[in-house]
Amino acid sequence: MVMDLHGRDVHSRDLRYFVAVAQDLHFTRAAERLFVSQPALSKQIRALERQLGAELFVRGNRGVRLTSVGAALLPQAQRVLEHWQSASAAVERAKAGERATLSVGMSTRPARGGLLPAIRSRFGDSLPEAKIRLRQVSWEDASAGLADGSADVAFIWLPLPDLERYDWVVVAEEPRHVALPVTHRLADQDEVDFTDLVDEPFLALPESAGALRDYWLALDARAGRPPRIGAEIASTDETYEALADDRGICLVAAGAPLITLGGVVTRPVRGITPSRFALAWRAGEDSRPLVSAYIKACGEALGRVE
Repeated sequence: MVMDLHGRDVHSRDLRYFVAVAQDLHFTRAAERLFVSQPALSKQIRALERQLGAELFVRGNRGVRLTSVGAALLPQAQRVLEHWQSASAAVERAKAGERATLSVGMSTRPARGGLLPAIRSRFGDSLPEAKIRLRQVSWEDASAGLADGSADVAFIWLPLPDLERYDWVVVAEEPRHVALPVTHRLADQDEVDFTDLVDEPFLALPESAGALRDYWLALDARAGRPPRIGAEIASTDETYEALADDRGICLVAAGAPLITLGGVVTRPVRGITPSRFALAWRAGEDSRPLVSAYIKACGEALGRVE
């Protein structure tokens, strides 16, 4: 965070959003580049303007332009972000040099055929002195700890926000099912068409999940029809409670052990693409010994290393 002129905190995210709009002079294009919704971006910019006590953009029918205040802020904001990126990189280099522990982030545990124990065994064979620390992360962070540096590698669902920042290998590709209360009108069907679900209230990931929230709402299969949001969910427990309370339905991967209690059923869904579960890391960091060894161990466990 940085401080504004009135002594209040301004998040680096706010400056990043401001710089993106200032560069594109277009809220929709900037939102697409940031992997956030346009209303969420506009709301954040308005909040920043209130915090600073001045408008940063002139909004009109012909587009967007910077105010004099916005023009004055832009180079300073860019400089702050550059310094922060340099500082973050320096901190990460120092942390990497000091530790022999690999932090593995995940928001959903990959309980797929004993994958984690198989990777741990192979990783231990190549680096017997190194340790693995598993880190459970809320669904509010679609990167499972990669974005803030708290994880070195992470098991995530694709698509990731800020795709250019990461590399990954797909661990599993599985059909998407729909989770329903047992009392739901479609619960007795063996398979469900997505067209029968478009008007149902859906459980949604937090807005911070960005493109991943849109994916699990299946926006690409709705032909432009906006989803009805019954509730937001950020964990397996919250998902089950919302389903059991009949606040909505949700899409889940066929192999994900998401729903384990009674009162809920899952059914295959026709008309939507399969889910992709992946091991991801920050782009360029596969040269780090611990990260490289874990990626290799994952490939061996999946039978992909020649």
